[in-house]
Amino acid sequence: MSTELSTGATRAETTTASRSTHRWWALAVLALAQFLVVLDASIVNIALPSVGIALGLDTTALAWVITAYVLPFGGLLLLGGRLADRFGHRRVFLIGAAGFTAASLLAGLSVGGGMLLAARAVQGGFAALLAPASLALLTQLFPDAEARGKALGVWGAVAGMGSAAGVLLGGVLTAAFGWPAVFFVNMPVGIVVLIVLPRLVGRDPRGAAERMDAAGAATATLGLAAVVAALTEGSALGWGHPLVLGLAAAGVALLAAFVLIERRAAHPLVPFRFFRNRDAAAGDLVMLLVGGATVALFFALSVYLQEVLRLDALAAGTSQLPLALALVGVAGVVPVVVARIGLRPTLTASLLVLAAGVVWFAVAAPTGLLTGFILPSVVIGAGLGAAFVTTTQLAVRGVADRQSGLASGLVNTSQQIGGALGLAGLGSAAAARTAALLAQGQPSADATGGGFQLLFAGVAVLAAVAATVTVVVRDRRRR
Repeated sequence: MSTELSTGATRAETTTASRSTHRWWALAVLALAQFLVVLDASIVNIALPSVGIALGLDTTALAWVITAYVLPFGGLLLLGGRLADRFGHRRVFLIGAAGFTAASLLAGLSVGGGMLLAARAVQGGFAALLAPASLALLTQLFPDAEARGKALGVWGAVAGMGSAAGVLLGGVLTAAFGWPAVFFVNMPVGIVVLIVLPRLVGRDPRGAAERMDAAGAATATLGLAAVVAALTEGSALGWGHPLVLGLAAAGVALLAAFVLIERRAAHPLVPFRFFRNRDAAAGDLVMLLVGGATVALFFALSVYLQEVLRLDALAAGTSQLPLALALVGVAGVVPVVVARIGLRPTLTASLLVLAAGVVWFAVAAPTGLLTGFILPSVVIGAGLGAAFVTTTQLAVRGVADRQSGLASGLVNTSQQIGGALGLAGLGSAAAARTAALLAQGQPSADATGGGFQLLFAGVAVLAAVAATVTVVVRDRRRR
C-alpha cells in the first residue's frame, strides 16, 4: 500500500513538473483569465443605459445583452470541458482566450444591436472553452490536497470579485471613455494571458480518443435558449402569443431530447448517476438559484440606480464599492465560520442574509443613501460572498478525484444557466409590472421603480428557496 501511495505521489510530482515549474505564477494567470470571464457577465450592467441610447435598444433588448453571453457560456461549458480533455487543456485554453479577446473587440466596435448580441454570444462560446480548461490546468498544477485547496480558494475569491468588480469598473469606464470601453478593456488582459501562459505551462500530453457528445450540447443549449426566449418575449407579446408558445414547446422538447441522449450516450456530458451524491446535487441546485438571483440583481441595480435614483454611470458604479468590499472581505473569513458551525448552516445563514439585504434595499432605497443603499449593499455583499464560497464547497464535497472536473463544470454551468433563466424570468415580470403601471398613468420613473421592486422581491424569494434546499436536500448517511 505504501509503495502505491509513493508511486502515486511521484507521478503527481512528475505531472506537475512537466506542466510548469512556476505553478503559482501560472495560477495567477489562470485566475486572471477566470476573473475576465466572470467580470464580463457583470461589467456591461452599468453601461446598459448608454448602450440602449446609442444602439436604440429597449429594456427587454438590453436584458439580452447579458443573456446572449451567459446562455452560450453556461450551455457549452460541459462540452468545452470534454473538448479540453480530448484536444489538450493548454491548447483549448489558448483558443478560448484568443476567441474571447477577438469577440470583445467586435463587441466594442458594434454599430447596431444585432452585431452586439452576436459578438456577446461568441464571447460566451469562447468563455465556455476557456473556463473549464483553466480549471483543469489548475487541478493538474496542484495535485496535492493542501496546495490545491489554497489554489481553489484563490479561484473562488476571484470569481466572487469578478461579479462585484464588474459593476464598479463598468461605471468608471463608461463615465470616462463611453460604453465600448467595457469591452475594449478585455483586450490588453487577453493579450497578456496569451503571451504569458505558454511560457509558464508546458505542452499538452496526447489526449484519449473519445467521441464528443455534440448532440447533447446542441439540444441543451438550444433548448435553454428557446425557454429563455419564451420567458423574455412573453411579457412583451403576451403569454398566449403563438411565437411564445412555440418557443416554449420547442424548449421543452429539446430539453427532453437532451435527457434521452444523456441516458443513452457512451460518454454523456452529464452522467445522471453523479447526482446520487446529494451534497453535489444540492450544491448545483443552490448555485442555479443563486446564479439566477445574482445576475438579475446586478442587472436591476445598474438600471435602477440610473433610471430611478438618477445617478450617472460613474456614481452608479462607485456606489457598488461597499457591496464589493463586503463580498471580498466575507469570502476570506468563511472557512473559519465553516470550521466552527459547519458547511450547511453557514450556507443557509448566508442565503438568508442575502434575502434580508435585498428586501431591505427594496423597501428603503428611496429613503436615503446610507440607510437606503450603502448598509443594505453591505448586507447583500456579505450574503453573496459567503454563499458563493460555501455553495461551491458543497457542490464538490464527497466527489471522487476522477469526477472533480465534472463537479466543477456542473457548478459553473448551474451558475450561468441560472443567471440566464433568472434574468429572463424576473426581468420579464418587472417589464410587465412597469407596463401595467404606465398604463395606469404613473410617471415613467415611478413605473420603472415599481417593476424593479417586483424583481427585487423575486431575488429575495430565490435566495430563500435556495436556503430551503440546503436544509431539505441532504445526504442521509452524512446526516
